[in-house]
Amino acid sequence: MLATSALAFSVSLATVVSGFSFTFTSEPQQCANLSISITGAGTPPYSVLIIPYGPSPLPNNVEARTIVYEQFPGNSSSVSFQLKYPSTSQFVAVVSDSSGFGTGGTSVAATVMSSSDSSCYNATNNVSPDFPFNIDPPNQVVQCSPSRLWWNPSQVQGTVSFQGVIPGGQSFAVPAGTPSQVADEGTGFNWTASVRAGTTLILVAGDGRGLGTGGSGLYNVAAGLYPDSSCLTDTSPSSTAGPPAGGSYPTDISGDQTPGGGSGHSSNVGAIVGGVIGGLAFAAILIVAGFYIIKRRSSSSNKERPVDLLHGDPDDTDQALAPDLPEYRPEPFLATEPTDASIRQPDETGRLSVAGSRYGGLSDRPLSTISLSEIQSARSGTPDRDTRTGSGPSGSMVTGSRKAPQPRQLRPVNIIQHEDAGSPEVEAETIELPPAYTNIRKTT
Repeated sequence: MLATSALAFSVSLATVVSGFSFTFTSEPQQCANLSISITGAGTPPYSVLIIPYGPSPLPNNVEARTIVYEQFPGNSSSVSFQLKYPSTSQFVAVVSDSSGFGTGGTSVAATVMSSSDSSCYNATNNVSPDFPFNIDPPNQVVQCSPSRLWWNPSQVQGTVSFQGVIPGGQSFAVPAGTPSQVADEGTGFNWTASVRAGTTLILVAGDGRGLGTGGSGLYNVAAGLYPDSSCLTDTSPSSTAGPPAGGSYPTDISGDQTPGGGSGHSSNVGAIVGGVIGGLAFAAILIVAGFYIIKRRSSSSNKERPVDLLHGDPDDTDQALAPDLPEYRPEPFLATEPTDASIRQPDETGRLSVAGSRYGGLSDRPLSTISLSEIQSARSGTPDRDTRTGSGPSGSMVTGSRKAPQPRQLRPVNIIQHEDAGSPEVEAETIELPPAYTNIRKTT
């Protein structure tokens, strides 16, 4: 940002020092006269360089445009000449005075408007410069990287010169190095491009016959594989943010005008004001959106949330646990030892009804009925102690032991019936217990 400001200041300073600019006093039209007038105080004589820009609009891409180098007559501050360019084609104009190249400024790409006259060019014949030039590495210009500009010495007249033209920016004369001969590359010199990367650059070659006799080449300055900015300064040529030279002129086929001269200041002010207003509006939108999001979150947090019976609420982790309610406390069912002291009463079906609780008293819950067959099926199939088998009087096998077996202790069983969804409408389950066989006596 600082480098760009310094560059814009240096370009403005150069304009003040040169003290002049130029204006198109007529609209560029196909095969019509193009008039240019000097504004300000320069050092005559003046000259203008018209360079074709962009592709040719003619069929088969035929290039009928040539570079035009026109000198103002004497010390005149205006000139008029025929523009032999087809309609919808573009060009860049550079005006100079006796103090140097490009001192009057450089226009952006201007568009040629249509007319009824098309006799000034041959739409089927390609034109060519008086001598071609070459650049090595081919077809590229790299920031702060040396390039070799060379040509065939047998095709030139006088001294070869190169100019760098930046559309809408600062044009300059390429400093000529010491000429050298290289095999298969003719005569040339090395040039380090002190032009910032990303700049659109037109290289124009000329000799003793005038500027542009060697043609031109369009390049986009590259940063290179390993960017180097050691050759750049605050005055290094580049495109500027200010209004281009040339006044108002069409820049596309629709006839849209490019502002120039004094109108550029008001355009910049309008752009700055528009940018500030747009930034404030964007900030206001962000603030309103932030308040809306905060309000929406606070209102949604106060809404009643559904109860999740499977997963706990993360907000309830720090709250106290629910009290131990008696109706949800598990009460185990104890199958007591089948003795005479136990509370057993047969019911109508011949089952034993065992009642009791772990607290030693009768429970207020429905009594469970257990059959002897279920008790027998629940006993282990293996003997508790050493057993003997024998034959009884009837031939049946009888089982005996050396000692009377102790009654088997039954494990306590917790039966929990959840009634969260209401009392179940099912009948009580009947559990039958097998006989204990405690009254069987040992036979002799």
